Amino acid sequence: MDNTSIPERGDVFEVLEENQLPPVNEFKRFIKVFFARKVVIVGAVIVIIMLFVAAFAGVIAPHGYNDMNWFYVLQPPSREFLLGTDSLGRCLLSRIIFGTRVALSVGVSSVLVSAVIGTILGLIAGYFEGAVGAIIMRFTDAMMAIPTLILALMIAHVVRTGVAGVVFAVAISLFPGYIRLINGQVLSLKQNDYVVAARLMGSKKIRTIIKHVLPNCLSPLIVQMTMMMGVSILAEAALSFLGLGIRPPTPSWGTLCFEGYTQLMDLPLLSIAPGIAIMLLVFGFNMVGDGLRDALDPKLRGTATK
Repeated sequence: MDNTSIPERGDVFEVLEENQLPPVNEFKRFIKVFFARKVVIVGAVIVIIMLFVAAFAGVIAPHGYNDMNWFYVLQPPSREFLLGTDSLGRCLLSRIIFGTRVALSVGVSSVLVSAVIGTILGLIAGYFEGAVGAIIMRFTDAMMAIPTLILALMIAHVVRTGVAGVVFAVAISLFPGYIRLINGQVLSLKQNDYVVAARLMGSKKIRTIIKHVLPNCLSPLIVQMTMMMGVSILAEAALSFLGLGIRPPTPSWGTLCFEGYTQLMDLPLLSIAPGIAIMLLVFGFNMVGDGLRDALDPKLRGTATK
């Protein structure tokens, strides 16, 4: 029998080393996929600009948000007031700039509160199941049967405590979605071999949840939080427009739209300008969330550039 065609062990290892794929840099892959679409880049730029405006509102704004000048009431755009003034002679541009702080602070706070509550309840419902899980999920189904805005209106009408009340109302109306998301992730992850092995080795349930289950839920959770930023900003604007949100004189984009709608025929910019600000910020967060979904979901990594 001719053994000349059988490669030696050293030759086999050399061939394997030559055919081995280079290591993948996860950060570079994330950046490449995230910025693969131009619309995501536009959304990220809008969000960054809004964050910059909110951080340096006191420097950027040409006037104080509550500086009243009775000689310049309901003035059209001019060099001194680039977007005109409202019924109290206040600079509309300055109020929109300071309103960015309110929109972002309420949006971030409500999303964080709802994410924490929803994640905890979702982990409990998904991992322990049984009667506890059934009660949590039936409660979640009942809350999700009520439209988000209607639920936020009901809670805000009862609370009525300014910014804290708006954050609480929006957070309570949003957390059922996180429960449903995390519960589905946990039900899938708890069947994986590493979770089963941890249980067989005697790992405590809380330790297994924190160390093995929760880290694998972070990617969809981050995407959900980013997408919910737009929803929470819209909810805050709607509550303020209806008089159940941020109270004057604190500038809120929803309040500005309400104050300007009576002047739509004479000075439509009073409502249109803050409405455009709401639209841009919500669009920006939605596009960033879409990009994060493409970059963090293994099923979509190959389709992001198509």
